[in-house]
Amino acid sequence: MPRNSPTEQEWSSYAKELGLRMQRFRTRKNLSQERVANDAGLSRNTYQKFEKGESMPGTPANPSLRNVMAIAQVLGVTLDELVPTPWPDLQGR
Repeated sequence: MPRNSPTEQEWSSYAKELGLRMQRFRTRKNLSQERVANDAGLSRNTYQKFEKGESMPGTPANPSLRNVMAIAQVLGVTLDELVPTPWPDLQGR
């Protein structure tokens, strides 16, 4: 997938929206980033990157399904509640 392609831009926006949802659910539960990260088996730094939607500046986050599921469980929400819709078109058509 070429950098800055429409698909890459869509994924970047999607990763940021996922991060915002994580943050909203976390603050509603009055949990710290450190607590969510620890309970999900992640480092605080990794979880912070997920909330920002970036793995490095300019590079969208791409958490594994396992990590997203663990975070959802800690936050007490379903994947349907946590994962934004519609999903981005990752086939790049």
